[in-house]
Amino acid sequence: MTGPAIDLRIHHKPAGVSDTVAFGFVKALRFCADTFFAKRYGHRAVVLETVAAVPGMVGATLNHLKCLRRMESDKGWIKTLMDEAENERMHLMTFIEVAKPTLFERFVVVAAQWVFYLFFFGLYLVSSKTAHRVVGYFEEEAVISYTHYLAEIDEGRSENVAAPQIALDYWNLPANATLRDVVEVVRADEAHHRDVNHSFANELAGMPTGAIAPCPPHVVLEPNWKTAA
Repeated sequence: MTGPAIDLRIHHKPAGVSDTVAFGFVKALRFCADTFFAKRYGHRAVVLETVAAVPGMVGATLNHLKCLRRMESDKGWIKTLMDEAENERMHLMTFIEVAKPTLFERFVVVAAQWVFYLFFFGLYLVSSKTAHRVVGYFEEEAVISYTHYLAEIDEGRSENVAAPQIALDYWNLPANATLRDVVEVVRADEAHHRDVNHSFANELAGMPTGAIAPCPPHVVLEPNWKTAA
């Protein structure tokens, strides 16, 4: 096993209208993804990771502006959300090497990104608690999907190809790492995001935050100007 052990049974039971709406919305998205992609998990990952990289950036932006207006500390939320957005983007870049997206899938990516960005931006303005709960449930479904992907690989229905170089570099995987190793660390990343966002939603609701699944170690990406300096 490459990724840290995670609890696959974790599920935040909806409590109240806000949670119920968030849970129903994510389940509707899950139905659409299952219908469109079926068991093409590599292609599913390309499209869904594009969407998954949106909430962290939206949350970081709006929290940044709120802290500027109120002249208060962000309590570490901005960096956490920015790291989440970057991590999800690296998932996307990795799976692009595994499953080359078709022209139609690239169109879906562009359309889904704009629609989801505008929706999530509006939702975060109206109720940041509901927005983080949506992400928490979204990540719960991601953990389930990657668990199914691992089963597909183990049962020989998906080829366990060599891990792409970008994954070796980002997660410091051994040179002989395979797709299965990549899916494991990605699933662990998603479990971490699941717990972080449920904890954020709990904190906003005045509830106990709960435990956070460990995040697999990975390289901290630095901007090019730091290398040149």
